[in-house]
Amino acid sequence: MKHIYLNLKRFDVPVEMGGVNRLAPVADWAGKIVEETQETLKVYDPSEVEFAMFFPEIHILNAAAAKSTDSPIQVGCQGVYREDTAVGGNFGAFTTNRPASSMAAAGCDAVLIGHCEERNDKMGILAEAGVTDTDAVNRILNQEIRCAIARGMKVLYCIGEKSEEQEQWQEVLGKQLDIGLKDVDTSKVVIAYEPIWSIGPGKTPAGKDYITKIARFVKERTGGMDIVYGGGLKQDNAKMLASIPEVDGGLIALTRFSGEIGYYPEEYLEIIKLYMNGGNEK
Repeated sequence: MKHIYLNLKRFDVPVEMGGVNRLAPVADWAGKIVEETQETLKVYDPSEVEFAMFFPEIHILNAAAAKSTDSPIQVGCQGVYREDTAVGGNFGAFTTNRPASSMAAAGCDAVLIGHCEERNDKMGILAEAGVTDTDAVNRILNQEIRCAIARGMKVLYCIGEKSEEQEQWQEVLGKQLDIGLKDVDTSKVVIAYEPIWSIGPGKTPAGKDYITKIARFVKERTGGMDIVYGGGLKQDNAKMLASIPEVDGGLIALTRFSGEIGYYPEEYLEIIKLYMNGGNEK
């Protein structure tokens, strides 16, 4: 099966407030995205490809409400807390954190865990306390994954190495997989590979050989788990990624990287068509 994911980050923030949302007023933003894409996505066989959109938490209710009864879209959130509520236990004393139970109750089918931005945030907090052990981050993410799966959500688990970690990429990625997936039902998880060293303005994108090498490593290490390219599926690399047998899909974020940068539904659909057609227009 192929997997197409969409990380909408904080693309809901209006341009005048420093964001990139030119699509719709914030109150209508999530519903507009779902409404403009779900009918087009119905041409794809749900047994062959799945689509999940990860929304900022305040937009999940609108996104879920905009779904039709036969919508091909899974609504997802951008993370869950490492602990959860329980009958007869903690009723929800998690101020500022979002337990998996709240996201499931809001209509989430999926969750994004371990994105490089989440890893950086957790590592920054630990660094303030003098902790430099990255295994601690992997242990926290493992708790989050298990909470999400226990609530019936599918998980997209991100792994990746920074530029200073490239020489030790096998050790870094190996620990992220081994620790992050410890005691996890991996049938509920898809791996997303983010080559952090190659993402961003002025950086050289990871090439086909490198991505293939990592995808093969992940499949060997995990016993064949599905893996998608998390460094940004876009028009420029759709053909290349589609040509790698070991890669099972991609994670889309920005659809336009110059001019009025941002996310645009019609460009999102174009990227999907390019990838699903092997990078060729049809």
